[in-house]
Amino acid sequence: MKSYREIIEETRQEIPEVSVDEVKAKTDNRDSFVLLDVRDNDEYRLGYIPDALYVSRGMLELDIEDYVPDRDEKIVVYCAGGVRSLLAAKSLKDMGYTDAVSMAGGYRAWTSSGYPTVKEKSMTSDQLDRYSRHFMLREIGEKGQAKLFDSKVVFIGAGGLGSPAGIYLAAAGVGTLGIVDSDAVELSNLQRQILHRSEAVGTPKVQSATTTIKALNPDTEVVPYHVRLESDNVMEIIQDYDLIVDGCDNFATRYLVNDAAVLADKTVVHGSIFQFEGQATVLKPHDGPCYRCMFPAPPPPGMVPS
Repeated sequence: MKSYREIIEETRQEIPEVSVDEVKAKTDNRDSFVLLDVRDNDEYRLGYIPDALYVSRGMLELDIEDYVPDRDEKIVVYCAGGVRSLLAAKSLKDMGYTDAVSMAGGYRAWTSSGYPTVKEKSMTSDQLDRYSRHFMLREIGEKGQAKLFDSKVVFIGAGGLGSPAGIYLAAAGVGTLGIVDSDAVELSNLQRQILHRSEAVGTPKVQSATTTIKALNPDTEVVPYHVRLESDNVMEIIQDYDLIVDGCDNFATRYLVNDAAVLADKTVVHGSIFQFEGQATVLKPHDGPCYRCMFPAPPPPGMVPS
């Protein structure tokens, strides 16, 4: 039986170590390599090295192939003090990775040298619990969730299309949602417009939507615009948002949104539906066609059912 100390010493003989100065020089020179952080979640939240890939030590063998499929990629592994990273690099070698090394001294040595670190937006215990399933997705993680917190989305129309968009954007943790709608809730809306409730009939849709969204996720700031979107207000409304969700129910507004988005260089997620058929399209100005590029003019009145 080998002691833990003996295992570490044997691993140190097998796995090369590099200093924090060498790693810093590699990052400054923009050398091609993967800097891999294998610490625990609570350690990572306190700060990490810029551009580091994070895979906790407990998930390393399960996830690393998804993040680094090329087994000949150079990998520099770091942990808090340099021990777990040795074992992690040994595990990578056993999995067939040919160039995995450990950063001696780990994150503590990096910070002691005065090198830069990054810290994501701090979250409350409730937020850590609420978004915990996002953290498990490599496409999102805590870094992606922080971006969602900082993002701003405005959706045009709080009806059949805007309702699910608003619900899911709020549930996902988008920080600010703008809602543009001049209508009031009607009883005939309730079988499909899930932002609204029976008690909201007769009230402005933006008011009803705000109540529902805040009840679902108090983290989300809601900015209601109880106005009809017109040429004299559209630019002011959309200017502060990162993304426009177009769920309006008429062509005049759709073309207005398109033209404003082109002028403001804003991406539009466009949706439309008729009975059991629908479509969704992402329109990014100057990086592909806009709505008017594809449909230069609206159809004649009466040609398209509502």
